[in-house]
Amino acid sequence: MWQRVQTLYLGIAVALLATLFFSDVAVIITPGEEQRVAYVEKTEYVILLAVALASSALALFSFRRRMFQLRMAAVSAVVSLGLQGWLVHDYFKAGEELVFRYNAIFPVICVILLVLAIRGIFADELMVRSASHLRGGKRRRQ
Repeated sequence: MWQRVQTLYLGIAVALLATLFFSDVAVIITPGEEQRVAYVEKTEYVILLAVALASSALALFSFRRRMFQLRMAAVSAVVSLGLQGWLVHDYFKAGEELVFRYNAIFPVICVILLVLAIRGIFADELMVRSASHLRGGKRRRQ
């Protein structure tokens, strides 16, 4: 399972998405104090993050069913892109007192990793189908 590069991509994406549950998205700077805003404080972030994490985890552990794995990775990539879009929306809507942290770019990194994983899964599926097709042709001739 872990010898395939797409499994490593999926594992890193799951780890990045899981760290977002325990981190802050931004810091509100007011005169005299700082207030942290966590991902789990906003319902929109929690929903998108939970769906992206669940579909990535399903893709990670369904390595025997490549087409299901491919679809779950694609769903996770789309949802992660939606989460990144929501973060960008909040960034431009926020005032000067809201400072976003570095982990606000984790969803776009996950999208890149998931696209690379999708390419690897698709290449494996094509290889298995071509090998199966070649073996099937030899059996019919004998």
